[in-house]
Amino acid sequence: MCSNYQPVTSADRLLAFFGVVRAEDEPPLEVQPEVWPLGMAPFIRRAHDGSGNRLLQTGHFGLVPSFAKELAFGRRAYNARAETVASLPSFKQAWASGQRCIVPAEAVYEPCYDSGRAVRWIIRKPGGVPMGIAGIYRRWRSPEGSEHWTFAMLTVNATGHPVYERMHRPGEEKRMVLILAPADYDRWLQCSPAEAASFFRPWAGALEAAPAPLPPRARIPRGPLDGEQGKLL
Repeated sequence: MCSNYQPVTSADRLLAFFGVVRAEDEPPLEVQPEVWPLGMAPFIRRAHDGSGNRLLQTGHFGLVPSFAKELAFGRRAYNARAETVASLPSFKQAWASGQRCIVPAEAVYEPCYDSGRAVRWIIRKPGGVPMGIAGIYRRWRSPEGSEHWTFAMLTVNATGHPVYERMHRPGEEKRMVLILAPADYDRWLQCSPAEAASFFRPWAGALEAAPAPLPPRARIPRGPLDGEQGKLL
């Protein structure tokens, strides 16, 4: 499960690695070095004008389904398991509608238990190349009528993976975000749900991992919605 990551926010890197630019009517993105559930970050979707072009969008990390009564629902729907994305109520509408996206990430964070306790590690591609993580998205309308773009990352089983086998609590299933090859970006965005399932496999390319503990007494952002100031670690 990935609940914390570094988004790609540089306009130059978004253009160079993902071929997208921010639309003129998109509000400037407040640069956040790390994103937690409900945080705002860019994602890439297919344009709705029939062109098939990639479009850069800003949304909340954590998908909110139509039946949810509050945006805070996204705090428990930021990862969608590939095995159940087509059937779970939280995700199946977005999946069936082909609302797939790419989440541009410089790196993700996961807990490693090599020391016997959870230590946050950073995981990234070598050479400063960002990840394109497979995701789903939808636009949620609140009971008050406000609209919010929301998205979630897909995850797959990672048993035996040389990096992810070391992550997560002992005895728990090993899972990793679904990393796409750049050559597959457009196919992922445009293909049918049945064809999209062919992408459900662990990343076979190189990954780097190293300890990256949170600073002492760091606070995890809890989002701008309910006045909470964060959870003290």
